[in-house]
Amino acid sequence: MKGKKLYTEEADSGFCNTEQPEFIKSKSYSTTQDSLTNSELDNFIEKIDWEKQSSKKIKHRPQTSVFDVAAYIVQKMGTLSTMKLQKLVYYAQAWSLVWDEQPLFNEPIEAWANGPVVRDLFYFHRGRFSVSSIPIGNPDLLNENQKETIDAVLDFYGDKPAQWLIDLSHQEQPWQKTRKNLAPSVPSNRIIPLDLIAEYYSSL
Repeated sequence: MKGKKLYTEEADSGFCNTEQPEFIKSKSYSTTQDSLTNSELDNFIEKIDWEKQSSKKIKHRPQTSVFDVAAYIVQKMGTLSTMKLQKLVYYAQAWSLVWDEQPLFNEPIEAWANGPVVRDLFYFHRGRFSVSSIPIGNPDLLNENQKETIDAVLDFYGDKPAQWLIDLSHQEQPWQKTRKNLAPSVPSNRIIPLDLIAEYYSSL
């Protein structure tokens, strides 16, 4: 996995699963849990540590689109809610910036009330609660390194409910700084800068 793994130093903290050495996932939060308490979010964020060394330098623009990334995620996970898909796309972009020093797609990510959202992808699934395919995306356009990055993200975030991912994104600086003093429920179309995303997640 080229070091694209999540681990913790405390094996007995509940975040370590010795049966899954490829990618150690959190066991502290149930996948049926609708949301996180503030203390749980703090504990979760504090225990994240990513092995691969990061760089804040963002390289060339990718040839793949958000629809290609979304199509790959749906291909791997099956039917899922549109809100969860949006968050998984966001975290895939974030960790690609850290691990691979380049974005997965060019489409901007906006700081909506429900967390980071790619407007172009939203227009595709608008009016639907869930999706089972992204016919306008082509997962085969992703190279092996990009797929590896997305796989690592899905291994960690993939079993979390949509609301859990929304709550997590609300606790993180890219969404907070982009919205600045806006109340959580206020609509916004402000774009989250890639540099801000890369800087924050490389610091975890």
